[in-house]
Amino acid sequence: MRTPLTVIVLTFNESTHIARCLNNVVGWAKAVFVLDSHSTDDTAALAEHFGAKVFYRTFDNYAAQRNHAIQALPIETEWVLFLDADEYLEEALKKEISNLLEQPTVPCDGYYLKRKFYFMGRWIRYGGYYPTWLLRLFKRGHARCEREVNEHIQVEGSIGYLQGDFVDHNLKGFGEWLNKHNKYASMEAEQLSGPFLHAGKLWGGTQAERKQWIRTRIWNRLLPPLVRPFLYFCYRYFARLGFLDGKVGFIYHFFHGLVYPLMIDVKYLETRMKKRKT
Repeated sequence: MRTPLTVIVLTFNESTHIARCLNNVVGWAKAVFVLDSHSTDDTAALAEHFGAKVFYRTFDNYAAQRNHAIQALPIETEWVLFLDADEYLEEALKKEISNLLEQPTVPCDGYYLKRKFYFMGRWIRYGGYYPTWLLRLFKRGHARCEREVNEHIQVEGSIGYLQGDFVDHNLKGFGEWLNKHNKYASMEAEQLSGPFLHAGKLWGGTQAERKQWIRTRIWNRLLPPLVRPFLYFCYRYFARLGFLDGKVGFIYHFFHGLVYPLMIDVKYLETRMKKRKT
């Protein structure tokens, strides 16, 4: 019997990953939908070949794309699970979800899942990266996505935690990673230049809410641009034991913990300079 949920996958030019992702969930979930941003490769054709229903929407931002998927796609199941094209569920998590949703009454309205992140083929276990809790499983009608980049799903109701892992393993290579994070840096800098975001919670909140509190109350307001990326890298690499991830770990923590935040700060300062000249 198939698990009573709908899996939704957002795609744009994901022919490298889509077969792995869909093979992982088609036949296990009751329905699998792909919301494609008009890919120029054969992502859509592959998705249909591997058993998913494909829908289309022009991309504007990640939160809007997810909210459209929740609100506009013909979802018939009570439960929804979001996956990215470069992600898949480990078997232990699939069994855990199936057992949970087959109960007569499910205790919570949404569930956090543990992400296991791979970079250049290596599991990035340290530097504060595992476990990373992401809310991906929720009841339809109880959830909404916020933030245009590094988006978070907010659930109205009770929230629980599952113990199995899902894997985030991108196969496109380092150049593609750099290009993607250059785009993310522009989005982050634009948000940094706008009004302050919701402050989150430091005590009693979720991992995402604690990160949001630190981001808005400390990172954005107290730490000076161009200095904070170096502080963050030292925190991740030394205080959070990122050096235990080895050579590949150093590459990842250096670029994601130092270079990427530095790119955001430079783009943010560039935006401020342009505004002063106008």
